[in-house]
Amino acid sequence: MGKIILVTGGARSGKSSFAERLALKIGDGRAAYIATAQIFDDEMNFRVKLHRQRRGDNWTTFEAPFAAEEKISAVGKNFNAILFDCVTLYVSNFLCNADTDDEKFLYDNLRGLIGKLIDAAQSSDAVTIFVTNEVGAGIVPENKLARRFRDLAGLANQMLAAQADKVFLCVAGLAVDVKKLSEVD
Repeated sequence: MGKIILVTGGARSGKSSFAERLALKIGDGRAAYIATAQIFDDEMNFRVKLHRQRRGDNWTTFEAPFAAEEKISAVGKNFNAILFDCVTLYVSNFLCNADTDDEKFLYDNLRGLIGKLIDAAQSSDAVTIFVTNEVGAGIVPENKLARRFRDLAGLANQMLAAQADKVFLCVAGLAVDVKKLSEVD
């Protein structure tokens, strides 16, 4: 049975770098990288290049902006560690392609989408490390789309955290195992 590790934090908190080091440690020096980003502009292209520069030949990258559970299932047969980067981009991909204002539809389908990721990770032989952004700590966004994204990302994070064996919060490049801290004796 596969294990799930969730790594969360704010923008530029060090979560991806931490998750990469963790994946290589778990994977004995090699790991699979499931990329959810879609490159639509120069800024996203720059961000993707930054991530790629950190990784060397120890990594095999699989692009999965949609139906990523299929990649997790396939990749988990050949790797001990899978890094899924990132959940919030995956939620954004879903939201931007949903083409509906029906809140119930969005919530129900997001639950199903994240449930598929969880099932694939737990059925895998690998440890799947999900990287996500903690987006709910700021002010309430002024527009409907931003509020919807914040709420759906928060739901996805809660679902993953509930099933994760470990949950790390990264702040200023440091990681704290918050699931361990939240356990009640």
